[in-house]
Amino acid sequence: MITSLPFIIVIGYSGYWLDGSQLSTERYPRIGKWFASGLAGFLALNTLMILVWPTGSTYNDLMWGLFAAAVGGAGGITIGLFEARAIDRAIATERQAMKRRRVEDRNDRLNEFADTVSHDLRNPLSVASGRLELAREEHDSEHLDAVASAHDRMETLIDGLLRLARSGKDIDELERVRLPDVLKTCWGNVATANAAIAIDIDQTIRADRSRLRQLLENLIRNSVEHGGENVTVGRLNDGFYFEDDGPGIPAEDRTGVFDTGYSTSEEGTGLGLNIVKQVAEAHGWRIRVTDGTDGGARFEITNVEFVER
Repeated sequence: MITSLPFIIVIGYSGYWLDGSQLSTERYPRIGKWFASGLAGFLALNTLMILVWPTGSTYNDLMWGLFAAAVGGAGGITIGLFEARAIDRAIATERQAMKRRRVEDRNDRLNEFADTVSHDLRNPLSVASGRLELAREEHDSEHLDAVASAHDRMETLIDGLLRLARSGKDIDELERVRLPDVLKTCWGNVATANAAIAIDIDQTIRADRSRLRQLLENLIRNSVEHGGENVTVGRLNDGFYFEDDGPGIPAEDRTGVFDTGYSTSEEGTGLGLNIVKQVAEAHGWRIRVTDGTDGGARFEITNVEFVER
């Protein structure tokens, strides 16, 4: 029987396919059981048919047996493979659901922690600011100005920490977002003083709108605070770039520019670009920094999905 060509083909190809498949090796024994069951079942059925309707030839009986073995084995392996795939898919789906629940729980705890810390920090800061105003009514001192600057710095740090904590959330449902519209909205949400923006892109992308706004607002804030007066946003083949005409970022600093705490300003929190990176990676985008056209900083965000309007 094992010299039968169909039998050899079934066994050989199945083993070759399994070795290159992504099925878990834990499924192999069950696939083997399905193969053995199919083989035995068809051989038993073939034997019964020969007993009921004899062929009158030993050779014919043998050929029918070989055919039954090949068909039964192939059928058993096919059923086993479908079952194995279904089991692996079910396990993968359950693992993804568990991972998603863990991420959601982590985000909830992180948001709760951030809100609590923000509240607990802002309360004494508010009291201190009130006391400072009373002190200013009674005294005029440069030391009070230094205290006020320290209070402003603490407010900035608290806001930055809140943005950083919330940037760790996974993206929600993706939707069609027209870049020029969201850029104009973000530009209006940030104090840009005398800066100006040139929008040289008219594409619609698939993104989480609120997280995209978070990314763009932090890029705008970074450009206005550390860059020049002109910001340009334009299209790349698979994404878009965001550049300013400021002093730029030195080449030796570019590997760490997205790290928490990186800032070229004494007043900076060092959180904004880290938030930008987190939001980009949550979308599956890639981001890098290079030289701008006018020597400023240029951030290129790629692997972005464009969609028709």
